[in-house]
Amino acid sequence: MNSPIRGLHHVTATVDDAEADLAFAAGVLGLRLVKKTVNFDDPFVYHFYYGDETGTPGTIWTTFPYGGRGLRHGRAGAGQVTATTFAVSAGSLDYWRERLEAAGAAPGALAPRFGEPGLVFRDPSGLIFEILEAADDRRGWPGSPIDAARAIRGLHGVTLTSRAAANTIEFMTTVLGFSVEATEGDRTRLTVGGRGPGHIVDVIDGYGRQPGMGGIGTVHHVAFAVATRAEQELMRQRLIDLGHIVTPVQDRQYFQSIYFREPGGVLFEIATSEPGFAADEPAESLGRALKLPPWQEPNRQTIEAALPPVEPPL
Repeated sequence: MNSPIRGLHHVTATVDDAEADLAFAAGVLGLRLVKKTVNFDDPFVYHFYYGDETGTPGTIWTTFPYGGRGLRHGRAGAGQVTATTFAVSAGSLDYWRERLEAAGAAPGALAPRFGEPGLVFRDPSGLIFEILEAADDRRGWPGSPIDAARAIRGLHGVTLTSRAAANTIEFMTTVLGFSVEATEGDRTRLTVGGRGPGHIVDVIDGYGRQPGMGGIGTVHHVAFAVATRAEQELMRQRLIDLGHIVTPVQDRQYFQSIYFREPGGVLFEIATSEPGFAADEPAESLGRALKLPPWQEPNRQTIEAALPPVEPPL
């Protein structure tokens, strides 16, 4: 079917300590902090966006650091995104193994997945990450502490552990426009808007597995990219016409969003690619200052006083 979805937009997770999250995502993984803002639904919690130089859709990893806010630790399981995968160039895994070991992340080898070798590890909050070697012509962040040949290029894909895998796959193919590429064991690979990194969702059968429980150390949602608000509205109306519950359009300042759950329980978002992260600060200084949505500017002093002090990486 014809679909306006271009691929992945971002993945968002709930994490623990803000400073530790910055140190790991920017310092160890070498991603650029492209926006330091707040959770628009809870402005006394940061929202960090990491990605390539400009925060291109398909490279973006975002976090809500809820450490010290009384939020429980979650449990990854059925009905969630259970792994987020980044793409690196061929021949990079030995470097990444050494780097992650030095950071205390205890990387383990992955059996080649659909022909691509990789590593699996956890961040300080317990989130499961993977790095796969893949053919990927995207460029990582030039200012990364990691040399360009080995730097993360962006998201490779995500793994959904579905409570109803067959229904999830049917929904993604018939409603969202994904295509089934291949199957390995209980893992089915789907793609949209392309076939390579940044366009991949793997669905695994979570039947009989422990259900996921949201909280610190779990992925909150995965977002897919469309170019414009008109394309987003097209998808929203398609979902509503088929009886799905969809939120109104939410203004996230750097994109517009709608949210809904797929049949296997995972929270999905469709986000626009416009206007992007340079909407409220110059591209060369992304991530340096705390940016608030206009409706929160009158509360800046109160918000800044409640947020833990952090030092953004260069």
